[in-house]
Amino acid sequence: MRGCRRQNDRVATTLLLISDTHIPGRARRLPDAVLHAADAADLVLHAGDWVAASVLDDLSAHAEVLGVYGNNDGADLRARLPEVARRDIDGVRVAVVHETGDARRREARIDAAFDDIDVLVFGHSHIPWDTTTPGGIRLLNPGSPTDRRRQPRHTMMTAVADGGVLRDVTLIGL
Repeated sequence: MRGCRRQNDRVATTLLLISDTHIPGRARRLPDAVLHAADAADLVLHAGDWVAASVLDDLSAHAEVLGVYGNNDGADLRARLPEVARRDIDGVRVAVVHETGDARRREARIDAAFDDIDVLVFGHSHIPWDTTTPGGIRLLNPGSPTDRRRQPRHTMMTAVADGGVLRDVTLIGL
């Protein structure tokens, strides 16, 4: 990762979490606020449904990207991205996936499927989500910066991975 920042003699990694950009169907391009947040981030986590591969290229020009493909992504993105991405980010074990299924029993399914992570970033529903499973996995859905569906606003999230702790998780309305 490029340019991780020091905090109290430790390296902290700033994150931008986005999903479901659906470009060009829902917007012509990423909103300026997303690009500015990507410039300020060490790593962008994108939970799928990019639709156009150019979105991956655009984001990669602003920050390192860890992403997955979604159900609306074609063969070009599926060739470049995994279905599930995993990375240790400054001691925080993170996975990114597009779909987690219905909200009912989500926590139990995640605990059963991902017993080796601290945080799961997901998308698909366009509904911001921040909960912790009974097994201790933090579940984060940043919503969508371009397609709010029935939500009151477009959204994204920021967070900091710092010495094995995910802190400062913030939902940002656009």
